[in-house]
Amino acid sequence: MKLGFVSAILPDLTLEEVVAFAAAADYKCVELMCWPVGRSYRRYAGVTHVDCASLGADEVERTHDLLAAHGIEISGLGYYPNPLAPDRAEAAVYIAHIRKVVAAARMLGVPVVNTFIGRDWKLSVEDNWPRFREVWPPLVKFAEDQGVRIAIENCPMLFTQDEWPGGKNLARNPVIWRRMFEEIPSPNFGLNYDPSHLVWQQMDYLKPLRQFASRIFHIHLKDARVDRFRLDEAGILATPLEYHTPKLPGLGDIDWGRFFSVLGDSGYQGPVCVEVEDRAYEGALETRKAALLQCRRFLAQFTG
Repeated sequence: MKLGFVSAILPDLTLEEVVAFAAAADYKCVELMCWPVGRSYRRYAGVTHVDCASLGADEVERTHDLLAAHGIEISGLGYYPNPLAPDRAEAAVYIAHIRKVVAAARMLGVPVVNTFIGRDWKLSVEDNWPRFREVWPPLVKFAEDQGVRIAIENCPMLFTQDEWPGGKNLARNPVIWRRMFEEIPSPNFGLNYDPSHLVWQQMDYLKPLRQFASRIFHIHLKDARVDRFRLDEAGILATPLEYHTPKLPGLGDIDWGRFFSVLGDSGYQGPVCVEVEDRAYEGALETRKAALLQCRRFLAQFTG
């Protein structure tokens, strides 16, 4: 396993600066954010470390030279919109850019694109399924043709009132993952697995490592702390940030020793990337860098 981090936490750094920091901090890889150039519409979005819309042969060569000079790999390209948004014109923009990110991954020789399934958050899973069948088989086929795998993160995107009640990503639990993979059995369609999202859903975060071993293409390392007092006060029908807090690995409820033990037994040998979404560390650039250094020191006991 190669330890990396998600570049979304360093939006103020250039690609060159992100790669140089990764090397200096003794990381081995980085998941590079590939949002279209422009303003962010939510937290951790809108970060562009690879501009897939304008990527050409010269930029590919420069990127490869940069990575080689620092001994860093790209674990995956990341773009996390809502391609099943109820506004079809909006969704079409997201779908078109996912295709650009997949094409960029092929050009760069990156094996995985990480993204969301999306969802109309006001409809049930069943009522969203026709859109899933419409949108995702062609996207997965396109990725197959490009020799790229698509890894769906299991974040429900259910945190705030505007995402209530269903969240903006269907792929939130094993029942839905199985249905996704039955509908699209392609070996190029899998998961970008983040255990923290199972913690606050009161689910076992170890079982999927065994049950979906062949479908896990990429790992996000993020922790979560459930506040039992706040949960007892608000209940599970509250918006999830009312009773849990995203944390750096080691500062939440995940037993990382058990996690890496089961992950290793499952045969996983891919990238494991720290995702910093801990608001206690989100201030200045130096604080965010310090968070990544802290994570590197903590995770060294499991990843070397």
